[in-house]
Amino acid sequence: MPSEQFERGLEIRKEVLGDEYVDRAMANVDDFNRDFQTLLNEYCWGGVWARAGLSRKQRSLNNLCMLAALGRSEEFALHFRGALRNGCTLEELRETLLQIAVYCGMPAAVESFRIARRILAESSDP
Repeated sequence: MPSEQFERGLEIRKEVLGDEYVDRAMANVDDFNRDFQTLLNEYCWGGVWARAGLSRKQRSLNNLCMLAALGRSEEFALHFRGALRNGCTLEELRETLLQIAVYCGMPAAVESFRIARRILAESSDP
């Protein structure tokens, strides 16, 4: 039986990443990845994202910086969409990507801007 923290984490994960993405991930749970999905929902989303110390916008912007630094393009795209869902403005996102350029390097910034522009174009399509 899932814990209260797991359930809260699953709720936050869906709010940030979208129901479709999370439902697909949860539908693919099997004996091999079940513990990993539990870890994600319970500790990452229910234990950290549920904390009051930072807003969701702040957490999203932090994630973008870390993911760019690590070169995790797919996760960056996922969390860029999440940042938009969390109410990050284009100015906040642009400033975050400029900070990525200075602290993570130009290649990370080029990739980050490329991904961001693709997602922004997708989100403005009818």
